Amino acid sequence: MDALDLIVAKRDGGEHDAASLEWLMRGVVDGSVPDYQLAAWLMAVVWHGMTARETADLTRAMAASGRQLDLTRLPHPTVDKHSTGGVGDKTTLVVGPLAAATGLTVAKMSGRGLGHTGGTLDKLESIPGLSVTLPVERFMRQAAAVGLVIAGQTAELAPADRRLYALRDVTGTVQSLPLIAASVMSKKLAAGAEAIALDVKVGSGAFMATEAEARALAALMVDIGRHAGRRVAAALTMMDQPLGRAIGNALEVREAIHTLRGEGPADLHALCMAMAGLMHVAGGNAAQPEHVSEELLEALTSGRAAERLQRMVEAQGGDPRVVDAPERVLPAAPVVRPVEQAKDGWVAAVDARAIGAVAVDLGAGRRRKEDAVDPAVGIVLHAKVGDRVDGHTHLADVHARTEEAARLAVDRVRAAFVVAEAVPVVPPLILGYLT
Repeated sequence: MDALDLIVAKRDGGEHDAASLEWLMRGVVDGSVPDYQLAAWLMAVVWHGMTARETADLTRAMAASGRQLDLTRLPHPTVDKHSTGGVGDKTTLVVGPLAAATGLTVAKMSGRGLGHTGGTLDKLESIPGLSVTLPVERFMRQAAAVGLVIAGQTAELAPADRRLYALRDVTGTVQSLPLIAASVMSKKLAAGAEAIALDVKVGSGAFMATEAEARALAALMVDIGRHAGRRVAAALTMMDQPLGRAIGNALEVREAIHTLRGEGPADLHALCMAMAGLMHVAGGNAAQPEHVSEELLEALTSGRAAERLQRMVEAQGGDPRVVDAPERVLPAAPVVRPVEQAKDGWVAAVDARAIGAVAVDLGAGRRRKEDAVDPAVGIVLHAKVGDRVDGHTHLADVHARTEEAARLAVDRVRAAFVVAEAVPVVPPLILGYLT
């Protein structure tokens, strides 16, 4: 078999069999297929696509390119959750404890933020002392003892994806549904969970700009899971405006803890309840997410979900007092400046991508993988779409490291808001489910 044969076959619209894709992924990992041939093959895939069977075969080959975790000795069901990324998306910090407190085992490997979207690991690392670098054996022990562990993806899982992802980033081949789906699902399959709940974002702050694109991606990932013998359920959710009110690592941890106490923003609470319910659907415990809403609400109001997060934080070396007193434990920015509004009207839009970009420039995110992150900085919104505002309204607060950074951010945050005279139509947060 030769890489050139695969490039030519895909260039001409051909379909690869499973053996060809397995051979290619071995070449990706051992380096026998050079970057220039992989880049040519990736571009051919972008132009001609892949069938559902091809995509499933590619995903399995990528998952098999490294270590695959065996979670069968953990209490069942083991359920993972993945979001395609958005601004202010701290749902894992709420949904994980909720799911664990209601009978699921959540053993999750997460990623870091890149670009305008935040990463779960960066948020967790804003908790003093907490480690997300866990050996597999410790990861497994914590999952069994606590029912909840969130750690960084190890280099051993799906190594083929790591090389392909880096090449896609510099060759204009990121926007391909089969390649996106295979990248996400190969890591999820390698991580070993029996069931997976997917939160596929739609809108200006998401990677999928339209509902049609998001629905196609969700359907493809559900199909990949089914081919691999995993139960997968997906939600399509809006990301035109930031989720919740906090954007920035420590700020989002604080908001997640408030949500676990039943004190969080309405949109974040609603989505977390829905996603925790969807994890139960994927795990085989419910037919619809709302069928477990009473059980989930009880876990919130009783404090059991917050207590589960506290146990996870302590097990990973973090300061457990953060759950009781986040304002005292989490780092805080030295400069906080309001974003004021001069015009009367209704908030018609809050550009999620623009807000995310401001947060990155403040230091809350990274443009390159090697960039450092400032855990304390970010933005807290005081107005969302549908809210009435006037000349006395603070649209948001900017949390910055310096006065100059705050000054530059204030004008950009204000520009991300659209204030109209007419009452806007507030779109639904959840567009639908695929199971």
